[in-house]
Amino acid sequence: MWLTEVVPSTGERVDASTPEGRAWLAERYAPAGEEWVRLNMITSLTGSAVGPDGTSDTLTNRADRTILGVIRTGADAVVVGAQTVRAEGYLLPRRSRLVIVSRSGDLDGHRVEPAADGPDDQVILVLPTGAAAPPPVRGVTIMHVDPEGERMRVDVILAALKDRGIRRIVCEGGPSLAAQFAAADVIDEYCVTAAPRLVPSAGPFLPVTRAVDTTPAGVLVDEDGFSYLRLRRR
Repeated sequence: MWLTEVVPSTGERVDASTPEGRAWLAERYAPAGEEWVRLNMITSLTGSAVGPDGTSDTLTNRADRTILGVIRTGADAVVVGAQTVRAEGYLLPRRSRLVIVSRSGDLDGHRVEPAADGPDDQVILVLPTGAAAPPPVRGVTIMHVDPEGERMRVDVILAALKDRGIRRIVCEGGPSLAAQFAAADVIDEYCVTAAPRLVPSAGPFLPVTRAVDTTPAGVLVDEDGFSYLRLRRR
């Protein structure tokens, strides 16, 4: 599972499956501030966020999953949309909270199972004020946010999380939630894995409505033809 650094053009090459390789990755993916918002997503060459089975499992590989783990370790919380939870069957991050943004609270089909001995807020379910909350589950905390029209504003969600001490956040989509984060101009760094796959696409993995001014912070490539791009907001 070898990775090569091409931007900056150091040419350094590491085995991401080793502790030394993971430490090397942790240095490159270290958050640049006490408050830090990342978007981390994968896309095929055709712009799809999912593979042939309708999930990201058939797009990703071992190196991508290792980088995902490194990014999550540097975050206070992983933020994801409820539709993605239902489609992907999300597993809890090992070292950070899981924040699920939902308009209905419907998580049918999920695999989100808080540990019996874990903290009370392992999972934070963000619902619009007035929405019916699901039956209480240990480890799941409900956080209500006032909606604006049909959706909750991203900046209001982030402010509510900040009040809970959650300041370093990684959004993992799906495309609709990712687009809302981009439109709100709150993303400090875009982490995008480009998978060498040609699969049908229902739409772009990040459907932006305006250009985002960024500069490359780093690019890694692996032996499978995957590339790992980090873009910083100017």
